[in-house]
Amino acid sequence: MPYHVPALLLGLIVGIYWARVVKMVLKQRRQTGRDANFFPRESLGRLLRIIWYPAVLMWVVVPFFVAFTPFRSPLLTPIAWPIVISWIAVIIAALCLVLTWICWKKMGKSWRMGIDPNEKTQLIVSGPYAYVRHPIYALQILLAVASILTVPSLAMLIVCGIIIIFLYWEATREERYLVQVQGGTYASYMKQVGGFVPRSLVPYQPAQTAV
Repeated sequence: MPYHVPALLLGLIVGIYWARVVKMVLKQRRQTGRDANFFPRESLGRLLRIIWYPAVLMWVVVPFFVAFTPFRSPLLTPIAWPIVISWIAVIIAALCLVLTWICWKKMGKSWRMGIDPNEKTQLIVSGPYAYVRHPIYALQILLAVASILTVPSLAMLIVCGIIIIFLYWEATREERYLVQVQGGTYASYMKQVGGFVPRSLVPYQPAQTAV
C-alpha cells in the first residue's frame, strides 16, 4: 500500500506525460526518419539535455519513491502540509495532462522538442495557440508547480525548479529561432499573443494576405 496516495497519482500523471512524449518521438521517427528534435541538431540544445533529461527522469521517480518508501532522507521527506493541498494539486496536474494532450493534437506533425536550424515547420496559431504562444510549456510549468505542491520536498523543489528554468530558457531560444525563419509573421504574432499566459480573451487572427 502506498504511504502517500497523491504522490502515487502524481507519479502516474508525470509518467504518462513523458511516456506520451516518447511515443510521439518514436512515431515521428517511423514516419519521417526524424526524432522531433528529441536530440536537437544544434549544439546548445544537445548540451542542455544533459541536465534537462535527468531532471525529467527524477521528476517521474521521486513521487513513486515518496509514495512507497517509509524511510526517506531529508531531501525526500515532504514538509508538514495539509493533505487537501496535495489532492487539489494532483487534480491540477491531471488537468495539465489533459490540456497538454489537446495541444499535442493541435500541433500534429509540427510538434517538436527543440531547434533544428535546417528545418522549417508550419506555424500553428489556432486553437490554444491563438491565446498563448507556448501553451505546452506553460502547462508543463504549471504541472511542475503542482508537483511541488503535491510532494513538497526539497528534492521535488530542486527538480521542478530546474525544469521551469529550462522551459523558460528553451522558449526564449525557440522564439529567436522562429523570428529568424518565420520573419514578420512570427514577430507580429509575438506582439499580439502572450508567451505563457493570455493577454486577451480574443483569439489571435493572422493578417490576411492580399490576393
